[in-house]
Amino acid sequence: MAILIAADLTPDEWAAWWPALQAALPHETLLRERSSTPAEQIDIALVANPHGGELQGLPALRLIHSLWAGVEGLLADSTVPVDVPLARMVDPAMTEAMAQTALWSVLGLHRHFFRYAEQQRAGLWRQRRQWRADETPVAVLGLGHMGRSVARRLALNGYPVRGWSARQAEVDGVVALAGDAALPHVLAGARIVVNLLPSTPATRGFFNADTFAQLPRGSNLVNLARGAHVVEADLLAALASGRLAHAVLDVFGTEPLPAGHPFWAHPHITVLPHVAALTDARSAAQCVARNVQALRQGLPLQHLVDRIRGY
Repeated sequence: MAILIAADLTPDEWAAWWPALQAALPHETLLRERSSTPAEQIDIALVANPHGGELQGLPALRLIHSLWAGVEGLLADSTVPVDVPLARMVDPAMTEAMAQTALWSVLGLHRHFFRYAEQQRAGLWRQRRQWRADETPVAVLGLGHMGRSVARRLALNGYPVRGWSARQAEVDGVVALAGDAALPHVLAGARIVVNLLPSTPATRGFFNADTFAQLPRGSNLVNLARGAHVVEADLLAALASGRLAHAVLDVFGTEPLPAGHPFWAHPHITVLPHVAALTDARSAAQCVARNVQALRQGLPLQHLVDRIRGY
């Protein structure tokens, strides 16, 4: 049997992924072109932005494994077989990178480092009040693998952390709450909100005027999840009114962020080009290999997507 890599990758991405997958799966037949082998011999597909219909007509397909963490594009593609298990990428290296970015963002907001950078550009010497970490409550929304890692990292650095998710989760050192009724309580007590919610129909537009109104005046937003979570006009209005003091944004509704977009020049928005946690092909290929081996041995698969929940 063979493994099809159905991926729309740049030459540089292929240069990283192809040798990493070959090294991680030395005893497997890997295909970059579906036409190079009979369809009935392909039983696994590793996917990254596959072309529409690329996974149809594969009668032996037993596993679709995403090479990316997000799977909303696959779930929205009606040509992706719904009767084949779908696994998402949960890469420890990516999770660690996300925790590092979240900590950097929270430190930058807590200690006014983004404001000091603005002051430097203006040639202004001004010391601001230095709050302690234990005086800076942080809310982490979304307690999946990355959210739990982020919440733990922040707690270990002295921040009082409240986590929130749709379903109850347990995180060491973190007050974890769940359900719609708990959300206003979590938001009202946060000076900094870190968003790591999954991308589902229920979470699109999550950060809107109503949500911002529940935050303390002068609070901050860190969005490391998806651009669709934020209503951009409402974010700009919240910054203009002082409801929000600053926003660190790694993801956007349109990427790359278009030239001339108001976020680029906004003094209270820090723009990152979707780099909070880039996929490391070396470690990600090992994650894929573990699931491939489990499938071959008839063992349970890891990180399967619940198509109803959307993640």
